[in-house]
Amino acid sequence: MTTRPPLVLTVAGSDSGGGAGIQADLKAMLALGVHGMSVLTAVTAQNSRGVHGVWELPEEAVRAQYRAVVDDIGVHAVKTGMLATAPLVETVAELLADTDAPVVVDPVGVSKHGDPLLAASALESVRKRLLPTATVATPNLDEVTQLTGVRVERETDMRTAAEAVLAYGPRWVLVKGGHLPTGAEAVDLLTDGTEEHWLRAPRHDNRHTHGTGCTLASAVAAGLARGLAVPEAVREAKAYVTGAIAAGFALGEGVGPVDHGWALRR
Repeated sequence: MTTRPPLVLTVAGSDSGGGAGIQADLKAMLALGVHGMSVLTAVTAQNSRGVHGVWELPEEAVRAQYRAVVDDIGVHAVKTGMLATAPLVETVAELLADTDAPVVVDPVGVSKHGDPLLAASALESVRKRLLPTATVATPNLDEVTQLTGVRVERETDMRTAAEAVLAYGPRWVLVKGGHLPTGAEAVDLLTDGTEEHWLRAPRHDNRHTHGTGCTLASAVAAGLARGLAVPEAVREAKAYVTGAIAAGFALGEGVGPVDHGWALRR
């Protein structure tokens, strides 16, 4: 009998184009050797050009999916993505608070194309209910500003941004600096307020980066499920995503996805 792999649960929305959301999460989990499971929070009509429609699931449907998986199968790590509304954020935060497993919170606010994926009325619930459940929070620079008001314009601002996010209660924060004009390197900051880890990787000239944030958070969750400490899980996740960005491919008429299976094709 094959040994059971670590179990990771993603709680997020669906991307019908397959580049981000639940689909990206499960692809990344498979590539990284863990068993992915899912709780769907919303359905989007989405392709390479943008998000054309969003339909949130009822709170009872989200709760039933979560309980069905966790109560029977169990879980070694949880990742959250698109939660859409304040009631869904509150529901998921309540479920996470009762789960004994590390949690990676990707506070998804907008899509790669700039389409809103989180209601403005849900921001306070993310700050006060969701972030305190996080082992690691993984905001990009736009999400940092949305949550805290801090604008990151240079690398040194990332420390201020991290401190502002940590004030809401996550144990670690990974501020993703991929949108900074930092030349040849993409720079992220991982910190718990005491330790600092500056993570640098080559910046690849590839516009096909849809799903980067979802993929990174899922990769971190996969590392935590395998028993890695947070800094090592994040380092491995960044290396995986850097390769996936380099291998990103054109799809449709707009922005294509990162390649979740790049390492399997070497």
